[in-house]
Amino acid sequence: MSTAFSSTVDTPIGPFTAVVASDGAVLASGWTASLDDLLPQVSPSLRPSGVSTRNDLGAVTRAVRDYHAGDLAAIDDIPVRQRSGEFMEQAWTALRTVPAGKPVSYADYALLAGRPSAVRAAASACARNAATLFVPCHRVVRTGGAIGNFRWGVAVKRWLLDHEVSP
Repeated sequence: MSTAFSSTVDTPIGPFTAVVASDGAVLASGWTASLDDLLPQVSPSLRPSGVSTRNDLGAVTRAVRDYHAGDLAAIDDIPVRQRSGEFMEQAWTALRTVPAGKPVSYADYALLAGRPSAVRAAASACARNAATLFVPCHRVVRTGGAIGNFRWGVAVKRWLLDHEVSP
């Protein structure tokens, strides 16, 4: 792949960095200022040969700022590009249909992804999601409502879930 672009935005829960392809599709993102935390999550077939830093990534930067300011739908139309097996890709697509403020259990997520018995595979799709926020894996919780784990920390996940209930 060619050169990608990155930008880091300050948010109420820490720095948020996005890596985008030249066409604006998000390849990786998360609450970190380090590309070393993001690039290993990108599929080798999509991993850029270089990353150039920019102050602003246009629509992606606007969406990050607007989401954190309370416009929860701001992230919905941002294009994302991830590659893996058929189920993972299907699961990531399904995750984008989970509405803000309406978290689902891992069992419900497996059902949404088309494989009701694949709860562990659904959890793995969350764990391997490179485009955090835009593919909102924070909206998946344990059965019974326990928060579960999150790559960027339980405190970040709790803030996101609370933010989506009362923006």
